[in-house]
Amino acid sequence: MKLFLGVDGGQSGTAAVIGDETGRVLGAGEAGPCNHAAAGEGRAKLERAVTESVRAACAQAGFDAAAVTFEAACFGMSGGPEDKQEILARILPARRLIVTNDAVIALAGATESGQGIITIAGTGSIAFGRNAAGRCARAGGWGYIFGDEGGGFDIARQAARAVLRAEEGWGPATRLREILLDATGAHSANELLHLFYTDAWPRSRVARLARLVDEAAAESEPAALEIIHAAAQHLALLAAAVRNQLWREGEPVQVAYIGGVFQSVILRSRFQTLVELQEGVTCGPPLRGPAEGALLEAIRA
Repeated sequence: MKLFLGVDGGQSGTAAVIGDETGRVLGAGEAGPCNHAAAGEGRAKLERAVTESVRAACAQAGFDAAAVTFEAACFGMSGGPEDKQEILARILPARRLIVTNDAVIALAGATESGQGIITIAGTGSIAFGRNAAGRCARAGGWGYIFGDEGGGFDIARQAARAVLRAEEGWGPATRLREILLDATGAHSANELLHLFYTDAWPRSRVARLARLVDEAAAESEPAALEIIHAAAQHLALLAAAVRNQLWREGEPVQVAYIGGVFQSVILRSRFQTLVELQEGVTCGPPLRGPAEGALLEAIRA
């Protein structure tokens, strides 16, 4: 039996799936995050996460991890593949190794053909597409300084800005002030923002506050509702930008969404409505997860 491996390596964890050439999943395993590999500590974390997740997947499939050689393996890595190819080639026995970004494998699992558009919104955001000719395009994904509109960190950042404006008197009062101060233990907007500049509040932790903004929006808090609606619009614009690069007006296109931000009913519903305003576009959840998408990419290779 020829064995294939797909791995989703991200900021929150690493998921590995082993399958045969039909795409049937034989085993799956998980481990810690592996998105950074620049420093020695990051390399060690990457190697450990990959080794542990693949070993767990082998164990579930009934294989000896030390004796397995994969026909092909595909890794979709948050933060980009550039600094990880050499490390993975050294630790993983595979006849063919594909190292790409997380958007590619998310799309590969999202639709039956691996074509269409995937919009990802977790801590950050990006939209990625591939058409029938194999052409690819992206929009967004430029990090918290220059991009990531509509992502969890951006939603929390906009909420913090609304609180600051209210406290300084150049914006309307908002219940988000009470919500964010209670959640962080801060006593003022000034203290809140200073907290967000410390190591105790990395971007991933700040991004989790987006859930509180969504809860306030569900209770019709005006500032929160405006922030969630704006996030949906930004994400829809990313998807539209990719569509305009790869498809002609009116051509049928599947758009899928993935990531924690889309757990918001308000945001998800508005995103879907905005995306489907374009003729020929249909929008829905992904068929499979990113790790299975990576497995399919390995098989297609």
